[in-house]
Amino acid sequence: MQSKVNAYLFCLGRTSYTRTRLLGWLLLIAFLLVSALMSFWAVQLWPNYPHTWTPFLKWEDALFATLVYGVLTALSGCLLSARFLMILKIARHREMLSLENDSTFTTRDLSIENLASIFWSVGTTFICFVAAVVGLIPEMLIGWTLSLGSPLLVFFATAGAVVLSLAGLCITVPTLAFTVIGWFGWVSFLKKIGSACTYHLSPQTTITIDGFVLTIIHPDKPEALIDLNLLDLEDQRHLLYLFRKRWLEAQKSWNPGFGEEIEAVLKSLETSKLQTYGG
Repeated sequence: MQSKVNAYLFCLGRTSYTRTRLLGWLLLIAFLLVSALMSFWAVQLWPNYPHTWTPFLKWEDALFATLVYGVLTALSGCLLSARFLMILKIARHREMLSLENDSTFTTRDLSIENLASIFWSVGTTFICFVAAVVGLIPEMLIGWTLSLGSPLLVFFATAGAVVLSLAGLCITVPTLAFTVIGWFGWVSFLKKIGSACTYHLSPQTTITIDGFVLTIIHPDKPEALIDLNLLDLEDQRHLLYLFRKRWLEAQKSWNPGFGEEIEAVLKSLETSKLQTYGG
């Protein structure tokens, strides 16, 4: 915790920083490995099949496109993980939370759940693309049906594959649309992850504490969930004392029971401190 003129700055706790940074690096390395493997497979596949134009989709082209898309999504995961690690470092060495004397509160969401969100956002985008490729499987079968020995069998098998291809478009078109939308959402997620959000604490603000999670609700801002366990023990206590002081100055307008909630958390902190030093 650092104190500046008219502001208190709280840094991310050492234990939380070490654990979250380790998991963030593991996720980044995992994305790099996936990207390297898919790049290797794509390079091996490319020269091993003919690239002549055909009126149907070759399964090799579909597989190559899937591998290339996998590389792109894995690299996007690397970028998201790297940005999160960068913000994490800023939160450790500069500030994660700040509380100014004019009741302006700024916070960053740096919980471990962000890493899970990165994983699922990248994974969902890739799964949507795979689903789009699966919808094109009947079209890939046309190459096989055209090679059948009997002309009659070629006709009926190809006609069936064409009909199934049309049905497969019902899967491919929506999933491709979701894939494009997912990339736009990914850009928004990249800007949002770990970014600072400022709240001007006023009578319209509602603040509650459930366990060690501080919740701030303001009409024109997104809901903020702050895990106090991300701070060191002394910083948790000092932040709660400052919030109680601001709450009293605001004539308890944030939440009538906020003082009791703070007392309950402070008692838990004292118990944890006694157990730590007693042990």
